[in-house]
Amino acid sequence: MSKISFSSDYTKGAHPKILEALSDNNFNQMPGYGTDEICERAKDKIRKACECPEAEIFFLLGGTQTNQTVIDMLLKPYEGVIAAGTGHIAVHEAGAIEFSGHKVLTISPAGAETDTERYGSEIGKINAEELKAYVQAFYSDDNHEHMVFPGAVYISHPTEYGTLYTKKELTDISKVCRELDLPLFLDGARLGYGLMSKRTDVTLKDIAELTDVFYIGGTKVGALFGEAVVFPKGFPTKHPVPIIKQHGALLAKGWILGLQFDTLFTDDLYFEISKNAIEMAELLKEHLKEKGYRFLLDSPTNQQFVAIDKEKLKEIEPYVGYSYWQNFSESQVVIRLATDWATTKEDIDKLMQYL
Repeated sequence: MSKISFSSDYTKGAHPKILEALSDNNFNQMPGYGTDEICERAKDKIRKACECPEAEIFFLLGGTQTNQTVIDMLLKPYEGVIAAGTGHIAVHEAGAIEFSGHKVLTISPAGAETDTERYGSEIGKINAEELKAYVQAFYSDDNHEHMVFPGAVYISHPTEYGTLYTKKELTDISKVCRELDLPLFLDGARLGYGLMSKRTDVTLKDIAELTDVFYIGGTKVGALFGEAVVFPKGFPTKHPVPIIKQHGALLAKGWILGLQFDTLFTDDLYFEISKNAIEMAELLKEHLKEKGYRFLLDSPTNQQFVAIDKEKLKEIEPYVGYSYWQNFSESQVVIRLATDWATTKEDIDKLMQYL
């Protein structure tokens, strides 16, 4: 049998409707840098979906580029961004934020030596009390003028561990951020999978109301590439385009990005294909439990973290693509298996033949 990959949710190309739209518009001549009518149409559809008619929106290529550009836009030169110790910008972006001149200021949970000690529904998240205590501790330090100031807060939804913020948690964090005058940035690389989880009470409208900036991930949710950055209350700077361009993020053929989101936000396609990933993850989880596999945590989204014997892993490695996550015990490691917008029941059945 050929190798089947569950290593991530961006290993496939794009939804057929996007490919069809790109083909249909391939020979149309468009203005550059996202100033075309297709981008404007996509922005209007996103504003409608967010129930936020005044939102400013721009389209970027990928998650790391988006995080770096947005955070640089939010911060003064002497400021850093607060994030969970397991946050994507703190671990898996090769120091991209630091490369742009800003420090990632990490928070670990109370009572835990590292953020990876917090399991269950909490791992990967920060909470409002920890956030407030962190900032208060900074300003109570008599030497804080010689330190990197906290200038913004970064969270992701879903988190690196597939966990989700509740509406109350998000509301509490938002309240603290507004009290402390810290813009709140939500990384939505997998946002569709969070919104369609059966265990969420957070909507796109809630996110638009409670954050200062967030992005709707396309790369991992049916697009060839692309992220839609949404500023619900408008840009934090008078001139965002030069900052975007300084980060190499202003795509000349911007209409290609706009076209993908125009397609994704037509007839609820974004939400329908996100729902598929959740349904397939639930099916995968059910089959794994039947076979007696243990999980690192109970993830409500498309990323499942499974403990597997090291010897079994060697056996399936030629046939199954996965992501190594961490050691679990002397004889077991944790691997991540990710479903996506195009995963089928046949894919799950094939995977289970090896597991």
